[in-house]
Amino acid sequence: MSSKDSSLAPDYLTYPWRRHGYDHDRYAWSMLADRAPVQWPQGRTLAVWINVSLQFYPLNQRGVPFKVPNGMTMPYPDLRHYSLRDYGNRVGIYRLLQAFERFGVRPTWAINAQLAEQTPYLLERLKAFGGEFLCHGWNMDHLHTGGQDRDEEAEIVRRSVATLRALTGQPVRGWLSPAKHQSWNTPALLAENGIEYCADWVNDELPYAFATEAGELAMMPLTTEIEDQFVMAQNLHSEDSWVEQVKDAFDFLVEESRREGGRLLALNLHPWLVGQPHRIGCLEEVLAHITDHEAVWQAPAGEILDAFRSSRQEAR
Repeated sequence: MSSKDSSLAPDYLTYPWRRHGYDHDRYAWSMLADRAPVQWPQGRTLAVWINVSLQFYPLNQRGVPFKVPNGMTMPYPDLRHYSLRDYGNRVGIYRLLQAFERFGVRPTWAINAQLAEQTPYLLERLKAFGGEFLCHGWNMDHLHTGGQDRDEEAEIVRRSVATLRALTGQPVRGWLSPAKHQSWNTPALLAENGIEYCADWVNDELPYAFATEAGELAMMPLTTEIEDQFVMAQNLHSEDSWVEQVKDAFDFLVEESRREGGRLLALNLHPWLVGQPHRIGCLEEVLAHITDHEAVWQAPAGEILDAFRSSRQEAR
């Protein structure tokens, strides 16, 4: 540094959030081991949330401001990746439905609003099966990012939520951002549109309160570590390794929930991946392990959140 640059402006080190703890007011610090035990319905100790991400990747994706994971990677037209993603919504999903029926799964459908709009046959099949719908944004190419015009993002959120509510006839209480990516404005925009919980933040294993300028959200952490696409498509582990990892996580959480009270296992699935003929057996093995267990209460995300809130009120 030259001599003429040696003096700093008086406000150079002034930062309004300089303090002990977090540098924001979104949520309070809370260590898992210090929390009161959670009481799930039926006296069960482990809640299981099985989430299915149903996604539409445009063939001519813009990739602004970044290429979304699992999207188009080759020069236009990238038919290889486009058709593989489409496979999940045409073929893979029906294998998942059969597996869910066999094992009594009550799923949560995280669906892009545009996919729900342009594939009514798929939507009607999901509605007939049952389960909760949460909004997965408009499509996988309409991202929510820092620097995005607030009005532009507000319109994407409004259109996505309103479209899915109209098509499903459900209140649509939850939200999962494409690529789990947000702008600083996203949480407030969700609250403004009546969304109660968001699944983007993965810094916990239980729901927690999340403050926004437009009111409070609940954050429902949808863990990345054991989801199928993270383990198999990004970490390039084998199908058998994925099965082993999910089982290990489940077994550990069962024992921890019995000792310390109430835990949550969140498992995110992608039909284009685990709906393949050579992988569906792996999913069935996972479901056999985690659904028929005396400790498990399996339910859609909204019911789990309601039960969590009820348990917290009773504990006061």
